[in-house]
Amino acid sequence: MSRDEDIAICRRLLRGGSKTFFAASKVLPRTVGDPAIALYAFCREADDAIDGPGRRADAIEVLHERLDRIYADRPEDRPVDRALAGVVAQFAIPRALPEALLEGLAWDAQGRRYETLSDVLAYAVRVAGTVGVMMSLLMHRRAPETIGRACDLGIAMQLTNIARDVGEDARAGRLYLPRQWLREAGLDVDTWLVAPYFDDRVGRVTARLLAMADVFYARAAAGIADLPLTCRPGINAARLIYAEIGREVARAEFDSLSQRAFVSMPRKLQLLGKAAVVSLAQSQPSLAPLRPEARILIDAVIAADAQRPHAIARPRRTLQDRALWVIDLFERLERRDQLSRSGRAS
Repeated sequence: MSRDEDIAICRRLLRGGSKTFFAASKVLPRTVGDPAIALYAFCREADDAIDGPGRRADAIEVLHERLDRIYADRPEDRPVDRALAGVVAQFAIPRALPEALLEGLAWDAQGRRYETLSDVLAYAVRVAGTVGVMMSLLMHRRAPETIGRACDLGIAMQLTNIARDVGEDARAGRLYLPRQWLREAGLDVDTWLVAPYFDDRVGRVTARLLAMADVFYARAAAGIADLPLTCRPGINAARLIYAEIGREVARAEFDSLSQRAFVSMPRKLQLLGKAAVVSLAQSQPSLAPLRPEARILIDAVIAADAQRPHAIARPRRTLQDRALWVIDLFERLERRDQLSRSGRAS
């Protein structure tokens, strides 16, 4: 199959099971949206294989074997793998990034416990920060400051997911709120998990997690300002819509057990318009230090670029450079026109 056919199949895969990401990919320019579709299709398949209804005991080993072939440019004969092989080669995506994602998904399958905020952030870095960093690479942004802020956005979105899904996760025997926070609020965590219910203690911890998510959304804004102008509306839309999910949880008095928060379509359209306006503004660089849990991702990109200098994105033109380029273009067009006229005259 051709690359376009493989991407079309990946797109159909996401249309049914990952509607939010599918919609977001349509807002991005195709040069970014198509590779993003391939990337997320693999993430979707990996999640289903490791933690889906038909999961296999050897799913992690099988996925690592698929990555072996993808990174050797000998992908298995399946559209997702062929598409991803082209993406990782074109954008020099370090293998450590999808491997970190697989590690986070494996933690789900293992029923890992998250005692502290740092434990929760380490999980969020793997299952969502990795996607943020890889998306930054698709946009040819590899500077540590920018990919650090991309990781922040992934973390923020995952914390929002956790706050929204407290009830759904608890009824499945899972808990991503920091257990330490719940104990500090006076809750016997293991007893609560047997028969989950909402009360003020759970609400306070959920509110605390959403406050932390807001910190990461604010940190991410500076990184979005460093992305290509054509990409900023789509990424800002994702940031604003996900942050709005957290606000819906707050409007429900932080009760995510008796209901699941969602953002209405009219509100999403309003936020899309706001994203377009916000994308034109110049944000100040963020001075917030990188969370230590995210260091694994940033170090992976730095190490890969040190080994492959050609993988480093070309330096962006300053306004002066762009002006000189435009002047040079007009001069070349004028010379070409003069040569054309002189040729006709002779």
